[in-house]
Amino acid sequence: MNPYDALTEIATLLERERASRYKSKAFRAAADAIAGLTDEELRDAASLRRRKGIGDSTFAVIQEALEGGTPGYLVDLRERAGVERASTLRKLLKGDLHSHSEWSDGLTSIELMAAAGRSLGHEYLALTDHSPRLRVANGLSPERLREQRGVVAAESRDGFTLLWGIEVDILDAGELDQEPDLLDELDIVVASAHSKLRMEKAPMTGRLVAAVSNPRVDVLGHVTGRLVEGSRGTRPQSTFDAEAVFEACAAHGVAVEINSRPERQDPPDGMIGLAMELGCLFSIDSDAHAPGQLSLIDYGAERAERLGVPAERIVTTWPLERLREWTGLRREG
Repeated sequence: MNPYDALTEIATLLERERASRYKSKAFRAAADAIAGLTDEELRDAASLRRRKGIGDSTFAVIQEALEGGTPGYLVDLRERAGVERASTLRKLLKGDLHSHSEWSDGLTSIELMAAAGRSLGHEYLALTDHSPRLRVANGLSPERLREQRGVVAAESRDGFTLLWGIEVDILDAGELDQEPDLLDELDIVVASAHSKLRMEKAPMTGRLVAAVSNPRVDVLGHVTGRLVEGSRGTRPQSTFDAEAVFEACAAHGVAVEINSRPERQDPPDGMIGLAMELGCLFSIDSDAHAPGQLSLIDYGAERAERLGVPAERIVTTWPLERLREWTGLRREG
């Protein structure tokens, strides 16, 4: 097995299982350290050991790969990942409208995120780094967001389009945490609440309804804010009038996100059923913070299929042209 490929796949699988970011970054750093080296250079153990980015674990993986087999660590990770989550709906998904890069709180570059999207066969991927108020996530100022535009545009090639977007924070009264004119320029706007998630029911309802009533919003992200597992612990869902919020989404053509991260599983099953009854659109998104996490949409697709969400009402099954028509009509409205 090619050592570079082994290191990269290990990093990808570590990202998918949401392991420590330091682990996945170590394997990506090792892959970068050996990129372009010949087998002869890789077999020079003393020289390889001295190379920056190569530690004991990554050195062992390289040696096992050079011997022609699959490194044991990779075999273990593949087994832990389990069988591929295949579903009819997963095969219909053409893209993903929620992902992050190292420009905010993601682990890797925009270029690596785009490459991972292409490798999954996506027609499009939206880069949606955080907005200014979310300082803990290194949210982007208007100036930094504008700087992204050229980087994003350069990654649209080979039948793949990287969309310029944002995950904009929903502020206390439903305002959006970014300049309105700048939001108008973006391809995709995902609006999510990240603070004061224990707000009383009435003001939280008003907050979410105000946000989705804004014609600049395309997707309502992880609506309840809950956490049900994982290293961050658990967090109860926000309290709000779900019927009022989803009625507003349906009325304004805003897609309700089915967040694919296993620690979120947001919205809960019952809320997805209510949103279906009220005529909402949906967006199955990975909320990826690393390349390997883009494949988490497997979980979202499996869940949406189990709950009977119609494929035609999932905007991420739509081709790019139809997606752009939808966002364009919303901006005009």
